[in-house]
Amino acid sequence: MNSSWGQKIKMLVLSALSGVLAGISATLFLFALKWATDYREDHMILIWFLPVAGFFIGWVYYAFGKDVAAGNNLIIDEIHDPKKVIPFRMAPFILMGTVLTHLFGGSAGREGTAVQMGGSLADQLTHFFKVSKEQRKILLAAGSGAGFGAAIGAPLAGAIFGMEMNFVGRFKWFAVLESLVASYVGYATTHVLHAPHTRYLRDLELPFDLHGFFAVFLGGLAFGLMSLIFVRFSHRIENVFRQISFPPLKPLVGGMIVVGLFYVEGSYRYDGLGLDIIQGALTNPSSIWDPFYKMFFSALTVSTGFKGGEFIPMVFMGATLGSALSVWLQVPVSLMASVGFASVFGAASKTPLACSIMAMEVFGWDLAPFALLSCFTAYVVSGPSGIYSSQIKFKKLN
Repeated sequence: MNSSWGQKIKMLVLSALSGVLAGISATLFLFALKWATDYREDHMILIWFLPVAGFFIGWVYYAFGKDVAAGNNLIIDEIHDPKKVIPFRMAPFILMGTVLTHLFGGSAGREGTAVQMGGSLADQLTHFFKVSKEQRKILLAAGSGAGFGAAIGAPLAGAIFGMEMNFVGRFKWFAVLESLVASYVGYATTHVLHAPHTRYLRDLELPFDLHGFFAVFLGGLAFGLMSLIFVRFSHRIENVFRQISFPPLKPLVGGMIVVGLFYVEGSYRYDGLGLDIIQGALTNPSSIWDPFYKMFFSALTVSTGFKGGEFIPMVFMGATLGSALSVWLQVPVSLMASVGFASVFGAASKTPLACSIMAMEVFGWDLAPFALLSCFTAYVVSGPSGIYSSQIKFKKLN
């Protein structure tokens, strides 16, 4: 009995330490990313050097980081079947790669980076504290979720995400208390360190009537299709670029294509994170072309070897798609943009519960019924395959 309680206390302490590490790394990352974005916007000529940055990122991973190149899929694999501690280099490598991607204008995200840093840093604790395989699984899930929640500013969603991202078709409550401790400690750490979190509109116009819910349901169908198209397009690009045998050439060629298409498109509206576009989509209807342009540029960026992940690009896609659809569905733009914000990524990552809760934490808890309806509708429509190939699928979804 005493031994059992001792193990529980030990895991809670380790979870809290994981949260501190996730919070510190997320804060450092958010500051670095803000600097990179501001500097690029003041020196737009940097975009032309995206291919060179891509070659450097690819070479660093090829020469020194082959064992961490799988990113989030490596963390998921280790949660399913623990074999060896994730190398510490995952954290600085993904931080460096993501900051360089954004400094030179790559259309990528950021939360995937925070997940990798949180998970890999949590795993380092197993070097100093003796833990079982099951306890290591718990720490990996808790640290990964803490990184997600710390980067977004949504700790409850982060706690759920760390558990939900591992499976498709079934939710396994295997690290609840530890995930909650890690995620809330990570979130508190970012506040103590004054991390530059993005704040979104919370004064939403929510029509609690049949028309409002039906519009959100139709929106969920569209968000699910957008997710499906993005996932398949991304996988198609990955398959095409597998024909390039020397890995550093993949982001070099990908960067050349992205830069060329930026020039042809002309607005440079779809480089970097696009947070200002997301903010605008919550208050004014977006162009229906915005989500498709972002999908195209982001798939080319991420699938050819640049770093940063898909979260913010898919938030961009969902928010702008919902914003555009609000005109046709005759509902408030803030409603459709806010549910789209969460639904496209929730469907692609197969984490509809975490993303529903994220929407509530970001936009307010009154959004709950709309967020749940949209996220789970999109999740079903998007099918069984998502952006994380290592997820275990318990059943077919369509």
